Amino acid sequence: MLSIHRSVSCIVILAALCAAMSGLGATGMLRGVVHDPQHRPITGARVTLKSKNGAEVETMLSDSNGEFEFQNIAPGPYQITASAPGFAPLSESVTVSSTSGPVLHLMLAVAGGKQEVQVSGAPATLNTTSSTTQTVVSQQQISRTPGAGLSNSMAMITDFVPGAYMVHDMLHVRGGHQENWFFDGIPVINTNIASNVGPVIDPKDVESLQVQTGGYSSEYGDRTYGFFNVVTPSGFSRNNEGDLITSYGSFNQTDDLLSFGSHTERFSYYASVDGNRSDLGLDTPTPQVIHDQESGLGGLASILYNPSAENQLRFVVSLRGDHYQIPNTPGQQALGIRDLDIERDDMAGFTWAHSWPAGAVLTISPFFHFNRADYAGGPGDTPFILDDNRRSSYMGGLASLAIPIRKNRVETGLEIWGQHDNTFFGLSANPGNQVLAEDFRPWANSESLYLEDSYQPTSWLTLNGGIRLSHYGGLLSENAADPRLGGALRIPKINWVLHGYYAQYYQQPPLDTVSGPLLSFALQQGYGFIPLPGERDHQWDAGVSIPFRKWFLNFDHFQTDANNFLDHDEIGNSDVFLPLSDLAALISGNEVSLRSPRIFGRGELRIVYSNQVAKGLGPITGGLIEFAPASYFYLDHDQRNTASAVFSSRLPFQSWASAVYSFGSGFLNGNGPAHLPPHSTVDLALGKSFGESFSVSLNTLNIANVRFLLDNSNTFGGTHYIYPREVYVQIRWRFHY
Repeated sequence: MLSIHRSVSCIVILAALCAAMSGLGATGMLRGVVHDPQHRPITGARVTLKSKNGAEVETMLSDSNGEFEFQNIAPGPYQITASAPGFAPLSESVTVSSTSGPVLHLMLAVAGGKQEVQVSGAPATLNTTSSTTQTVVSQQQISRTPGAGLSNSMAMITDFVPGAYMVHDMLHVRGGHQENWFFDGIPVINTNIASNVGPVIDPKDVESLQVQTGGYSSEYGDRTYGFFNVVTPSGFSRNNEGDLITSYGSFNQTDDLLSFGSHTERFSYYASVDGNRSDLGLDTPTPQVIHDQESGLGGLASILYNPSAENQLRFVVSLRGDHYQIPNTPGQQALGIRDLDIERDDMAGFTWAHSWPAGAVLTISPFFHFNRADYAGGPGDTPFILDDNRRSSYMGGLASLAIPIRKNRVETGLEIWGQHDNTFFGLSANPGNQVLAEDFRPWANSESLYLEDSYQPTSWLTLNGGIRLSHYGGLLSENAADPRLGGALRIPKINWVLHGYYAQYYQQPPLDTVSGPLLSFALQQGYGFIPLPGERDHQWDAGVSIPFRKWFLNFDHFQTDANNFLDHDEIGNSDVFLPLSDLAALISGNEVSLRSPRIFGRGELRIVYSNQVAKGLGPITGGLIEFAPASYFYLDHDQRNTASAVFSSRLPFQSWASAVYSFGSGFLNGNGPAHLPPHSTVDLALGKSFGESFSVSLNTLNIANVRFLLDNSNTFGGTHYIYPREVYVQIRWRFHY
């Protein structure tokens, strides 16, 4: 009997020990990486884990790779905080489980550094160090603004940037249509003028868009009128997650994207494929929509790897193809005219960034860009059938070194690239035989060296200065030395910021030429052609940024004096469009932007307004030689007043609504000086989320279906009417794999 009792006691004790050991084993682990906005690891960051009631559980410092790991943590909710010198602290809520959880990525924003006015749901901050205004548009803002997420839309720019508008199917900013595009800071070189109407990237693939319209540092040269840096999505924000976005609506429209992304401690990837089609593509020459189909297919891949705290490797590739029917009038359709525009835009870039403990950063970025525009005339064209196929390839690299020296930040760099064009001109008389068939295969090269210094003697004063030295060798050989000067002054107590700059820019010319039969044809039509010189611009800006009870108001006055202003025109009625340069252009204007805080905790209002004048001055100095007045004349994209208002609001039951009001006072009517009548449109989007992974939205563009003549320039079908009403439904689904 005693032995039985002893056996039972041993079993009870053993069971209790097993239960205790089981309880002790029910712990979890929390690990992650602390990094800066460029995903570079931060060494020695202080990471603190607190319980839900605020009691400190453990504190540690991130290692040389920015990594941290808390072990033997009881499952449950916690608050984790990360901080480091020179960075703003970050606090997040996390839940620890007994199973292995995802790797946390804690991104610390730079404290007191370069800040922008954010166009997103996050609180806005005032830039106190830049000599010009900047805007950042988030993916949430793009996805919830009606029409902004469509593949062929530029609404993510025109709705939020003062002085930006679309006319004859092309984006114009501050009176010009030459802009700088970048992917994660990698330049997308393109010297062509108004030859492509397709997008550089699908807006759904934009994590955020950084916009600047003047006052660029010496690092950025070339195109004066706009600076757009696409921040591509990062796999660090995903854990084996994908997105499926699909839509269907008016004119048999569909616009779809499928993406995947994930990461480890040091490696992340993101990849997507997108496709779109619609029976409504380019602006139509009449109110009727005839022969106007468009379709496109694209893809994006972004890879990021941090081998150590001092090194970062990034690779991005974008592929894009678009197919457009050139819209017809009823008469052209009856004659059997069936013209097409076929475009392609591919880029690839790689970046190696190396940093030193003292703050110096070396960046090296080789890049490649291919751009194609093929205008293919149909058999019914008269009096000529055109085949104009231009292919441009660019290859080069950008290297920069930034060094902080006390209150200065000095940066120097070198940008080198080469260009090769392969252009075919085919022109056949109708009726008749082939008039000409000619190939052009010119080469060009560009080398630029720059030096930039930013000096901040006090917290309320920042001075910027630099110079960019450029050499261009193509059909002409040119040199330029462009100074850049700017400053920002913050007035204490009221925190108003006065900013201004003066800058010179040199824009490399398009690598276009004509000779032989094509030149003879141009001469027969009363035109000539000589090599294009580069555009040389002088630009200045003065403005003030005013914060008031979490509202932000910005005012700017700018003026651009351009020499050899780059534009384009047509040889007679041939549909052959060639670039040209006016002797000069004078563009000046006033810009206002207003941003509200959360109104009643739900809505945000964003208003942008521009009043500007865009004038050209003849004679023609290069390219297509035709008559141009020897006195100032209005350019065809001159519009005196442009405004946009975007209101977005969170609604009950995980719903939201966004409305956009767009106004234009009217573009130039013919050769002017009169302008077309004022016009306005209203767009509306309503959406609802179902949990964290699924959402549906109903979007209506031009809700009143107003039809008006937008402009009557002679590009891509001649006159252009505003789009009719479009209605589409979009579905978004995030899934795990």
